[in-house]
Parts: sequence; structure tokens; C-alpha cells
Amino acid sequence: MVPAHPLALQGAVPCAEPLGCARPRPASIAPSPPIPPQRARQRLAGRDPRQQRLRHRLAPTAPPRTRAVVLHAGHRPTLCQEALRLARLLQALIPDEPEVHSLAALLEIQASRIQARTGPDGEPVLLNDQDRSRWDRILIRRGLAALERARTDHPGPYALQAEIAACHARARTPAETDWARIASRYADLARLVPSPVIELNRAVAVAQAAGPAAGLALVRALADEPALAGYHLLPSVLGDLLVKLGRPDEARAEFERAAALAGNARERALLLDRAAVCGS
Repeated sequence: MVPAHPLALQGAVPCAEPLGCARPRPASIAPSPPIPPQRARQRLAGRDPRQQRLRHRLAPTAPPRTRAVVLHAGHRPTLCQEALRLARLLQALIPDEPEVHSLAALLEIQASRIQARTGPDGEPVLLNDQDRSRWDRILIRRGLAALERARTDHPGPYALQAEIAACHARARTPAETDWARIASRYADLARLVPSPVIELNRAVAVAQAAGPAAGLALVRALADEPALAGYHLLPSVLGDLLVKLGRPDEARAEFERAAALAGNARERALLLDRAAVCGS
């Protein structure tokens, strides 16, 4: 699992239902078969062979479908609550696996921002523009507690992403965000799970910590990455940095290019709005 969106457009995982409400099963998820009593007793006692194999499925080399379910939980509201439930179940089944607690921490903290990530008409609200008083402090505390349980000398990919999420969660205002630490954690993550998207996230964090010129140099270096061809958030980040550098005409062109690539109507509208501001 790698971050799906650069920090320039980062929002919370959009859970549809508040915690504790009924969880309707999405049509795309088949009902689980009944668990035989013997296997249930093995699971409770920690002797189920499948439980042992479960540890390996949390590695970066896990099957694509395993990663995709977790990654897209934030983009499928009906999956979000189920993702949280499953993460908590994994904590109970494999309490000595740090990456299990890291995954739970990441999901709890991301879910804490659900109430703030969209406006009254459903439009996306950028992270720095969110009303942080609407962040769910209970979920944040749960996430931070899970992250503490995950402490290890060799953090894995979920731990690094959870630490990044925790930096945002601890900041009561955008100005209090520890961007230097976020940039460092993204650098560590890129070494573990090399990805142009992670590098794009790192560039945004570097821009926040060291200035937009430093971030722009890193983003320009990613311009020819095949994996980012057609990825609308690359020109979106470029536009944001160019605005900060006082280059509105170039920024407008990048926002318009990002809007043309965006597949989400609300994100497209947001990007066009930003382009219009650059031209005014």
C-alpha cells in the first residue's frame, strides 16, 4: 500500500458510516463461508496455520488484490468501515506483529478526518483548509495508541505511513505540522517501497519544509516518469508550487492540464477553480 494522493490534495479516508453503525456488505464483497468449530478454536488459541501465513500478507510484496482492498477502502465509502473492523480484528489475532498495529493506526488516523474532508456540497476540502475541530479525536487517540504498540527499530511501510499520518493528526493547526519529519519519513518509505507517487509526496513535504523551489526541483525530476504519465496530481502539484513561486501563468497552465486529466468531476472543478484564480 502506498499513498494514493500527493499531499497537495490529501484528505481523509471517506468512511460512509460513523463508528458503531451497521455495516452493510458491499455487493462486491462475497459473504464469508462459515468457520468450522475446530478452526475457530485454533484461531482463538493462536494455532491456526492460516493465521501464521497472514503475517506474510502484510509485506510490500503482498498480492496486488490484498493491497488494493486496503488502498481503495478510502475511495469506496462502503469499504472503509469494514477496513477498520478488519484491521482491529487483525490486531486481536496477531498482537505481536508491528505492521498489523501500524496498518490499524494508519486507517484510524485517516478515518478521523472524514467529517472535514468534504464541503457542504460534497466538494473536496484540501488538508490545510480543513476545520480540524471536526477531526475525530477518539479515532486519532486510537490511531496513536496503535502506532505506539507498533514501535520497532525497523519500521515497515505501514509504520512509516502511519507516522506521516500521525504528524498531521498531532498538529492543531497547519503551521504546527512537522514537515521536516514527514519529508524524512517519505524518504525512508521510498527506500523500502520505491514509487514515483511516494517521491511526489516527498517533494510536496520538502516544499513545505524547505520552500517551494526545493520541492519544484524534485517534481520536475519526476516529469518523465512513465508511471506518472496521465496522472493528474503531478501537474496539480506543479501548479501549486508555481503559485507559491509567483508564476501564475505557468501555474494556470498546469492546473488546466491537471483538470483535463482528472477523472473525478469534483476534483476537476477544484482544479479549474484554481486555474481561474491564477488568471484573475
